[in-house]
Amino acid sequence: MSTSPRANRGPAAAAENRAAIIKAAGEIFAEQGLDAPLNAIAKRAGVGQGSLYRNFPTRQSLAFVAFENNLGEIEAVVARGGTLADVLTMVSEQASSSVAFIELIARHPDDPHGARLGSRIAGIIDSVVDEGRQTGTIPAHFTASDVMLAIQLVAGGASIALAKDRASVIDQGWRLMGIRLG
Repeated sequence: MSTSPRANRGPAAAAENRAAIIKAAGEIFAEQGLDAPLNAIAKRAGVGQGSLYRNFPTRQSLAFVAFENNLGEIEAVVARGGTLADVLTMVSEQASSSVAFIELIARHPDDPHGARLGSRIAGIIDSVVDEGRQTGTIPAHFTASDVMLAIQLVAGGASIALAKDRASVIDQGWRLMGIRLG
């Protein structure tokens, strides 16, 4: 006898359901923006809305956790010896494919989750900024704070660009600031 994916497996499926919700939220927010219907996330995750709300009582809490995964991917690249150019390339890809994270930070600037994510990205940049100056990825006078501001500027430009133009806007933004990614 096989179990259908929608069968109620109770607490045994809690971790799996949570992971599926987070993955689906990242995809749906990237595709449809921060105001995407939560029922679409639950449906893609293969769970009921009750499971979604038990794990994430607010859209904001779900969105912040979903975007933490993006930072985890960047941290993993840096841990394997990734460079500032690698980090900024990943940031570019994420900003190009999803402006929902930018929108989330803009809507909730004082949220502690946002502050924690900001600290994490600042830590990532701090860990590779010297390498970036040495290799010419960034101008020699740039500090980690300058790189953080550059990320905000590029992401802001991406957030108002048409989806078809985002990659171009991002590339042009880096070039205008003297940042070389490739």
